Amino acid sequence: MRQMAKSDSANTWIRRWLVVIGLMVYAMILIGGMTRLTDSGLSITEWNVISGALPPLGADAWAEEFRKYQQTAEFQQQNYNMTMGEFQYIYWWEWGHRLFGRLIGLVAMGGLAVFLIRRWVGRTLALRLVVLILLGGLQGAIGWWMVASGIGETDRIDVAPYRLMTHFMLALVIIGYTVWLWLDLGRGRRVDTPALLRMAAVLIFALVFVQMASGALVAGLDAGRSYTDWPLMAGEAFPSDYVEPGLGLRSLFEGRAATQFNHRSLAYILWAVSLGALFLARGKPAARDFAILATLVTLQAAWGIMTLMNTAPLELAIIHQALGVVVFIAAVRLVWITRSPRAPGLASS
Repeated sequence: MRQMAKSDSANTWIRRWLVVIGLMVYAMILIGGMTRLTDSGLSITEWNVISGALPPLGADAWAEEFRKYQQTAEFQQQNYNMTMGEFQYIYWWEWGHRLFGRLIGLVAMGGLAVFLIRRWVGRTLALRLVVLILLGGLQGAIGWWMVASGIGETDRIDVAPYRLMTHFMLALVIIGYTVWLWLDLGRGRRVDTPALLRMAAVLIFALVFVQMASGALVAGLDAGRSYTDWPLMAGEAFPSDYVEPGLGLRSLFEGRAATQFNHRSLAYILWAVSLGALFLARGKPAARDFAILATLVTLQAAWGIMTLMNTAPLELAIIHQALGVVVFIAAVRLVWITRSPRAPGLASS
C-alpha cells in the first residue's frame, strides 16, 4: 500500500499541495529561462533575503542599483550604452525570478507546517517533505552561487555555464521528486513490466537527464546560435573545431562546437532508444506510456531543430525548454509506472 498520509482526506490535500508546488517550480524554470534569454540574471548584484523582496522605491534607489550594475563586466563590456529604462527591464525580470522563488518557499513551508500541526503526516512522509523543502533552499543558494560567478572581480559577461547547468539540473531534481511523491500518494496504476522494459525506462530517464544537462551547457555558452544549419554543422558532418585551441579536452564541456554537436548526438540517441523501447513494448500493459514518451521526444527533437535553424529566438527557445521539462516529467512517470507492482510501498509510520 503506497498511501503515506494518515487519512484519505489528508492524502487528497497533500497531493493538491504537491500539484501547486510542481506547477510553481515549472513556472519558475520558465521564468528562469526568460531571465537568461533576456540577459537579466546579473542585473541585481546582491542577495538580501529579506530586504531584497522589495524593489527599488524612488529615483535615488534605482540610480543606486544601476550604479552597482555598472561595476559588472557585463555592463562595461557589453551594455555600456544601456539606459535606465533598459536596466529597469532586465532588473524586473531578475527581481521577479527571485520573488517567485520566495513565494515557492512560503507555500512549501506553510503547507508542511499545516500538515504537521493537523497531524496529517507520519514520520516517513514528513521526512520526505522536509527533503523537498531542503532541496528548495539549496536551489536558492546555488542560484546565488551561479549569479556570483558573473559579478565582482571577474571578466565574465555571463554566469559560469557549469553553475547554470547545476542550477537547472537541481530544478529538474526538485520537480521530478515532487512528481514522484505525488504518484506515490495517489491511486495510480503500476503495471507488470518485463525486466528489459523496466531497464529501458530507466535508460530513457537517464538519457533525458543527461540531455537536459547538455542543453543547459549549450544555453550557458550561447552555443545554440553558433551553428544554425541542420543536419550538418557549417557544412560538416563533424565540426572541424570540435576541439578548440586552448581548451583541449575541456572543449567537451566548454567549446561551442563540441557542446552543440554533443547535444545533437544525444538527441539522436534518445530518439532512437525511445522508438526502440516503444517497439519492444508492443502489446504490453505499458505500451501506451512508452508511446506517450516517444511522441514527446519526437516533438521536442523537431522543435529543437526548428529553434536551431531560426537562430534560437526567444519565443522558440523558451518553448524548447518548456517541452524539455515535460519530457523529463514523462520519463519520471514512466519509471514509476514500470516499477514492479510488488515493490514495497511507503508506509505511514
